Amino acid sequence: MRVVWATDIHLNFLNAEERASFFSSIRDHQPDAVFVTGDIAEAPSLQPLLDEMRRAIHVPLYFVLGNHDFYYGSILQVRNSLKNWCQIQPGLIYLSMTELVQLTPSTVLVGHDGWGDGRYGNYYASPVRLSDQELIADFQDLDREAVLNKLHALGDEAASYLRERLDNTLASYQHVICLTHVPPFKEACWYQGKMGNDDWLPFFACQAVGEVLLNVSRERPDCHITVLCGHTHHAGIVQLRPNLRVITGFAEYGAPCIQDTFELEELFCQSDFLKGRDGREARSV
Repeated sequence: MRVVWATDIHLNFLNAEERASFFSSIRDHQPDAVFVTGDIAEAPSLQPLLDEMRRAIHVPLYFVLGNHDFYYGSILQVRNSLKNWCQIQPGLIYLSMTELVQLTPSTVLVGHDGWGDGRYGNYYASPVRLSDQELIADFQDLDREAVLNKLHALGDEAASYLRERLDNTLASYQHVICLTHVPPFKEACWYQGKMGNDDWLPFFACQAVGEVLLNVSRERPDCHITVLCGHTHHAGIVQLRPNLRVITGFAEYGAPCIQDTFELEELFCQSDFLKGRDGREARSV
């Protein structure tokens, strides 16, 4: 099974010709499926642009959403609307609202949007204020403490969702691919080849999801877990445990790109990805 992975593609920054060129570049790789790890568009344009992409690539599109996908909307409204819509759209699979997806007899796909949950770094000392607080209805008019409580709740929601589904994989699969938008470990929050600092970590990593992944990897040391994520716009690979790897994708506004094209067996080859494939920084912890 041949897969193309992209992240933070921000299709709303492109005109029709630019989008067509990007979709054509995906088709050129002749994938059997496409993975997208969030920040596809913004709430008003999300469904039309997903539909345009689906019609252009001609293969199943498995995706999660990023924070930008909720801009000018609310989280619950966007998710529920998308869930109902995807149920009648062949080839569009929103992982945050579906069950496990078996890709091969030994490999399963799971995913959730995730969120920077405010637990890494120093939230109270950080001067960072994301546009989320102005453009997503759930955050508008919240004071600093209420924003943190909301971040905690969103991180816990993602962790609970993944824990429930990963529990179902422990006895059945040797390989798990997890798609999420926000890096689930501070070590996977890359910025110019280094870990993000304490000002940015509260908003760019999800500790709650990371704890779930670590626990699952310990419980099933023979099950290999690969996490694909984005959000930071800087690429890197981190090996958290012998059977747990997180690959963070690169992005640039107005210039979406393919992060990788791989056969599923290739994705679980440590020697390949830990060399810093395609120029990515890589480290083990």
